[in-house]
Amino acid sequence: MRIFVDPTALVAGELVVRGDEHHYLAHVRRARPGDPVELVDGVGRRAAAIVARISDDATTLRAGAPERIAAVPPRVRALVPLIKGDRMESCIEKLVEVGVDAIVVWRAARSVVRLDDGRRGARLAKYQAVAQAAARQSGRAHVPQVTGADDLTAALAGLPEGERLVLDPTSDAALDVGAATDITIISGPEGGLAPNELDRLAGFTSLGLGPRILRAETAPMIAVALIRAATRT
Repeated sequence: MRIFVDPTALVAGELVVRGDEHHYLAHVRRARPGDPVELVDGVGRRAAAIVARISDDATTLRAGAPERIAAVPPRVRALVPLIKGDRMESCIEKLVEVGVDAIVVWRAARSVVRLDDGRRGARLAKYQAVAQAAARQSGRAHVPQVTGADDLTAALAGLPEGERLVLDPTSDAALDVGAATDITIISGPEGGLAPNELDRLAGFTSLGLGPRILRAETAPMIAVALIRAATRT
């Protein structure tokens, strides 16, 4: 069993968890005193623990000394346009499962969805919760950070040096990331990237994913999975 705890709380000794993580242990996994639990803080540390006590509203654990888990390159970042409905959450979930390290949700010119400032924080918090749940399910110690960008310019701002790929359904180019240690992929909405957006991405390498047109939530997940398979990380 694995749960996420706040980084400041991951220390050797007694630890009390409440809320969702307590519910997961007590009601989903039906943990009992003496059961082993792996604690992770989402930023690269873990510790072995055992269940000491379970009450109606809290689980008490005894944790050992935390240790750091080294991240294995390449670091993979996905710039994904806003997608309508539950498909956005499904996209984030699957990206985390296949091994993305960071997700930027950006508003493409042809995105159907628009987030006003009043809903932005709540929606990003929900996306982050989806990422954490997916990280737990898939056995990851690092929880990818989900951030938002108002447009393509904001999404591209501050990108580090590395391999940059744009998913293009018309491209026959195969994946070749070589020994890249940092990879950014960007994909478009259902209506595709607008001409001015494609102009901004002229420095990106086009990547095709086969002869079929993939949905906006499917294409980035397939791309990340191919990268992880190619690099064996």
